Amino acid sequence: MVYLHRGRVATGEFIAHTFGRQALPIVWDFPELAPLADASGNWGGAIEWVERVVSNGAASRLNPGQASRTDARNLPHPDDAIPFIFTDPPYYDAVPYADLSDFFFVWLRRSVGDLYPELFGTRVTPKPGEIVVNPAATDDGRRKDKAFFESEMRKALAEARRVLGPDGIGVVVFAHKTTSGWEAMLSALIDAGWTVTGSWPVDTERPGRLREQNSAALASSVHIVCRPRGDRTGTGDWREVRSELEQRVSEWLPRLREEGIEGADAIFACLGPAMEVYSRYEHVETAAGGAVPLSPPDDDPDAPAFLPAVWAAVAKEALRMIFEGPEAEGFEEDARVTALWLWTLRAAANGQKENTEQAEVEEEEDEAEAGQAKKLKGLTLDYDTARKLAQALGAHLEDLGRPGGIVEVKKGVARLLPVSERRKVLLGEAKAPRGTAGTLFEPHEEAAVGGITTGETALDRLHQAMLLFADGRGEALRRLLTEPGYAQDGRFRRLAQALSSLYPASSAEKRWVDGVLAVSRQTGA
Repeated sequence: MVYLHRGRVATGEFIAHTFGRQALPIVWDFPELAPLADASGNWGGAIEWVERVVSNGAASRLNPGQASRTDARNLPHPDDAIPFIFTDPPYYDAVPYADLSDFFFVWLRRSVGDLYPELFGTRVTPKPGEIVVNPAATDDGRRKDKAFFESEMRKALAEARRVLGPDGIGVVVFAHKTTSGWEAMLSALIDAGWTVTGSWPVDTERPGRLREQNSAALASSVHIVCRPRGDRTGTGDWREVRSELEQRVSEWLPRLREEGIEGADAIFACLGPAMEVYSRYEHVETAAGGAVPLSPPDDDPDAPAFLPAVWAAVAKEALRMIFEGPEAEGFEEDARVTALWLWTLRAAANGQKENTEQAEVEEEEDEAEAGQAKKLKGLTLDYDTARKLAQALGAHLEDLGRPGGIVEVKKGVARLLPVSERRKVLLGEAKAPRGTAGTLFEPHEEAAVGGITTGETALDRLHQAMLLFADGRGEALRRLLTEPGYAQDGRFRRLAQALSSLYPASSAEKRWVDGVLAVSRQTGA
């Protein structure tokens, strides 16, 4: 199949369903499709899929289920009537479910609305009461913000607890790339009277999808296993709870790595074992008698709280695995934050496939939809997530984002700056000297290294070496590596090896740091 896209010819089978992502943008493509031909997306193929669904569904007719539409906050069941509950609630602000459902609703109302008048009595799907975060929507005058989501989700989960038997079990599926989304969901779960007994990440997303690239999009959904919490569960001692939390994370994170679960997926998969420790108690208190909430209050963000302790325990264990021991403690804040940042994004980066023509098409559509003239370069995290991960390492995002730093924050997004954007700070050059790129044996470069000021941190020094390698300034790089304070510092090689394992395989930074390691071995540095 061949079609023309903005003056370029793209080949391949690119007929896809309308919702390639959770949005309905205007698409300016004009695909050629012969619906009666023997090709992808034809009429016969569409009918075949429908036939397969009907055939497989018919196999369950001997044990039919029952479906009904009702408010999750007011279930039509008596107390303790259900032995098992499995729910996949809205993912915070990730998907505008009701709005997207209108795309199907209006056609179903015309085609089968007379068969189900109780379901299609309105022109569009009902929006009031939908438990999502949507700044553009209100519910009885209340803005659908984090507070709305948390309070209404608490009501729904409390109602689920009411109808579940005392020996029953519940599973809540959740996936979100921000700590704020998880905090809202877990707060609602605990306040509704549940105790978490386990969690398992289950791969639910297509690997290599465009949404993953250079972001902390999750490849799995975490299945949180929980049970009704008893009325009398006592008070937990904060010191003991924190000690057990750190032990649980130190056991769980390596296990996840063995299962191939890394990055943001691993961070949030640790919440289940962590919440087992906290949610078994009615309250957790410090030695002085102060309550330890799930999240710190807005007016006192440094107050003792459980979830910040979870992020700290995960960050500490992740760095221990990255550096294969306690060596991370000898690195400055910028190196530790960079390593954790790259690790957080690692699952998405390593799951990427090579960009196809279709991926490029979708990327341009995404940029146009967002009104962006140019896609941001660098690896991004939600600001709140980046801030909390930095705090878990004893660093402050604002300090790392000052001139000469490694982070840039714009419009609620934190971006780890590409090494190339630090050239002016590290080498005193706005751009690479002419004629240097492409070879490691450029003449007349002996003086080039003379003006370089030794980097303040191990990461600065490694970035300086990476930029020289990128420029092809081999002699300057060798001289730099033999100077005191560079490769002679044992941290230099350990950091280079760690970042080499963390950078996306196809990235320029991966090639540069591997080149620095090779030159370092050649020079005996």
